[in-house]
Amino acid sequence: LAISHASIVVPFVMGAALALWLYPLLAPSGISFTAFSLFLAISMSITAFPVLARILTDRGMHKTSLGSIALACAATDDVTAWCLLALVVGVVQSNVEQAMFVTAATVAYIGIMMLVARPLLKRALASYRVQGLSRLAFGLVLAGMLLSALATEAIGIHAIFGAFLFGACLPREQAIVAQLVERIEGLVSTLLLPAFFAFVGMRTQIGLLDQWSHWAICLVIIAVATAGKFGGTLVAARLGGLSWRPAASLGILMNTRGLMELIVLGIGLDLGVISPELFAMMVIMAVVTTLATAPILSALSAQQAAAAA
Repeated sequence: LAISHASIVVPFVMGAALALWLYPLLAPSGISFTAFSLFLAISMSITAFPVLARILTDRGMHKTSLGSIALACAATDDVTAWCLLALVVGVVQSNVEQAMFVTAATVAYIGIMMLVARPLLKRALASYRVQGLSRLAFGLVLAGMLLSALATEAIGIHAIFGAFLFGACLPREQAIVAQLVERIEGLVSTLLLPAFFAFVGMRTQIGLLDQWSHWAICLVIIAVATAGKFGGTLVAARLGGLSWRPAASLGILMNTRGLMELIVLGIGLDLGVISPELFAMMVIMAVVTTLATAPILSALSAQQAAAAA
């Protein structure tokens, strides 16, 4: 928990400090400094749980102690980031009371899903252990996911969080869940994800970054985002008892932004909190920090193997 909070607080503070410089340069007209700085701070604090989980799974790290810590920290980051984002949306819309309601409702919904829905799902899916994933079971699970997504959308946070929370409540030890993933994964990876990234690409106007100063600002944003996430996680992990290499690996993993960052940036662009120029810079930052995760982890693993030999 301490590592997760450190991986949010440090980049949040650094993002707010960076806003002091970027506000007169890139803030849209009519947006207050408070709203701009808060949104930029949250954007720096995001960790993409789905992308992180996939990286860990592909590398066979999801069942290791480091992988478990990374997943727990990323999940906590996601919940905290969505609650903070709800507060910022309330500030932008001059409705702080609504933002406080969204935060309280989100916490209550998480409690209901974990304490009530999770045991019910485990009991319901146990009956399909022998016959496998039938059409009825598949349809019911999809309906539950969609209802959970609609519930969080009604509360005031993004639907993807409700879908993720429903998935987190599914019992991982049952074979039916593996069958469910196998059946959905192809559609998601071949159709839905490419469609989403194509939509983000159409909104990202790289041509607006037509000056060297723009690219210099982009490099500064990447550096601040990386230093905040990696540095905050590394220091907290070391204080928590991890050695240098596992702490560094955890810091690199937490610097993965990917899909969740793009969703948050899209919300900011729709609200008019960030300009199209800053949106393009932040998208580049999200792509760079995410693509850098796997090769740096491989380099650390190779260095660790060489040291052990």
